[in-house]
Amino acid sequence: MSLSLMLALVWLALANVIGMIPSRHKHWPQAYVLMATGAPLLVWVFLNDGLVFGGIIALCAASILRWPIRFFVRWLRGLIAPPPGSPSN
Repeated sequence: MSLSLMLALVWLALANVIGMIPSRHKHWPQAYVLMATGAPLLVWVFLNDGLVFGGIIALCAASILRWPIRFFVRWLRGLIAPPPGSPSN
């Protein structure tokens, strides 16, 4: 097992433990740190271990960080097509 894959698995375990700890700010500060550390780690896994393992790690990370991904998708939709009833520029 490569170092990148081992670190990605440690990141996944740590993210799950962080999710179990109660948070006053609904885990957003922790999510920012997880995204900042997880993105380069995910790229490293893709480069080191290929598409299959990179895809598996990406799906696992997406299941942990599902709310930031949902908000990002909503933000992208708002850029492409504003919601109905909103004033257009």
